[in-house]
Amino acid sequence: MKKWKIAIYALLLAAAGACGGPNGEPAQTEEQSAPRNLLYGIDADDYRTETGEVGAGETLGKILGGYGVSAATVDRLDRAAREVFPLRNIRAGHKYTAFIHEDSLYAPHLDYLAYEASLTDYVVFGFHDGDSLSIRKDTKPFTLRRTKRSATISSSLWGAIMEQRMPYALAAEMEDIYQWTIDFFGIQPGDAFTVVYDERFIDDTIPAGIGRIWGAKFVQSGKPVYAIPFRQNGKISYWEADGASLRKQMLKAPLKYSRISSKFTYARKHPIYKVYRPHTGVDYAAPKGTHVHAVADGTVVFKGWGGGGGNTVKIKHPGGLMTAYLHLSGYAKGIVQGARVSQGQLIGYVGSTGASTGPHLDYRVWRNGTPIDPLKIPQEPAEPVSQENRAAFEFVRDRIVAELDGEVKDEERITQLDSLEIPAARRETAPQAQTE
Repeated sequence: MKKWKIAIYALLLAAAGACGGPNGEPAQTEEQSAPRNLLYGIDADDYRTETGEVGAGETLGKILGGYGVSAATVDRLDRAAREVFPLRNIRAGHKYTAFIHEDSLYAPHLDYLAYEASLTDYVVFGFHDGDSLSIRKDTKPFTLRRTKRSATISSSLWGAIMEQRMPYALAAEMEDIYQWTIDFFGIQPGDAFTVVYDERFIDDTIPAGIGRIWGAKFVQSGKPVYAIPFRQNGKISYWEADGASLRKQMLKAPLKYSRISSKFTYARKHPIYKVYRPHTGVDYAAPKGTHVHAVADGTVVFKGWGGGGGNTVKIKHPGGLMTAYLHLSGYAKGIVQGARVSQGQLIGYVGSTGASTGPHLDYRVWRNGTPIDPLKIPQEPAEPVSQENRAAFEFVRDRIVAELDGEVKDEERITQLDSLEIPAARRETAPQAQTE
C-alpha cells in the first residue's frame, strides 16, 4: 500500500511539472526566472558582501586574516596563486570585495574575495568546503563607444591629448602606429591630428581605456599622413592612403617620452672637455631607466664599456647599417654579443655612464662605416598592400577617410576587417597582378 501511494504521488508531481505553466507550458521555478545579481561572476544575492580598499603596507594575508582565514590557508593560497596572480602583486588603494555566508549558528565564513587588479581586470580567490582553494582571473564586461576626436598641437602629442581630455592610452597607440613615419621630436605648433577609435566603458559610464583605432590622420608641416587598418597575411597593420606600409626599415627614434638635447654636428663644444669636436649622433634627454629599443632587426656586435660612451650596445643591420646606443645604465635581458634582435625590442635603459653630465641616450648610425645623421636616414617601406588585396583595401580606405574627414552613416562605417563584402563594381575595376 505504501509503495502504491508513493507511485501516485510521483505521477502527480510529474504532471504538475509538465502542465504547471499557462497554456500547458512547463512552470519556471523562482530560481530559474529571477534575474541573477552577478558581481565578479558570483551571485551576490547568496552572500553578504563587504567592500574595502587595500591600505598602505597592507597584505592580502592581513585582509584574509580579518575574515578568519588561517595563516596556513593563506600560505597554501600563496603557493597556488603564483602562476595566476602572485599575492605580492596586491597594491595599496585597490578595491576588494568579500563574499560572506553565515552557517546555521550565524557564524560568518568567507567564501570568496575579489580583488580589482585594475579598472577592468580582477581576480577572485575562493575558499571552499574540504579546504580546497580556487583562483580565477577575469575582466569586467564593458561596452564600446566609437569616438572621433581632433586636436591641434601646441607643444607635443601628449600635451594635446591631455589638454583635450582624451584617454592617455591614445598617445601611446598613435606613437606606435606612426613611429616609423612621423618625427615626434620634430613636432611644431600647428601640427594636428584626427583619430577614430573605440573607447571602453564599464557600466556605460566609467571610462576603461581604448580598443581598436579605426583610422587616423596626422598633419605634420602641412602634410597629412593617414593610418588605415587592414588585414594582410593574417595580420592587421596600418597603411598609408596609397597602400604603402606605415612600417619602415627603421624606427624614427629608439625611445619615447624624451627630447633632443643635441643634434648631429661636426663642431660641437663638448660639455665636459670644453673643446669643439664632432658629435656624430643625436642626444635624447630622458629620465634614467627609460626603455631603449632597437630601431631595426639586426645582430648585436658589441656590448660593453665604450670609454667615454659608457655602457654601449652596437647592432649591425641589413644594408650596411649599424646603430649604437651609448651611456646606458644597464642592458636588457638576453642582450649579448651575437644575439639577434627585432625592431622595437628592448635592449637597454637610459643612463649617464661614461663622459656624461646627466641621463641621456647618445644614438648613432653608420652606413658602410660612415657616420650619418640619424634624423635624416632615408626610409625604405615594408611590403605594400598586394594587388590581390587592393580592392578590399580601397573599400576600407574610402570609408575610413570619409569618417576622418567628415561624417558617415552608421551602416557605412568599417566595423570589422575579416569578412568584407566588396561591391562587384570595385572588384572588377581593381588592378590585376601582372603575369608573364
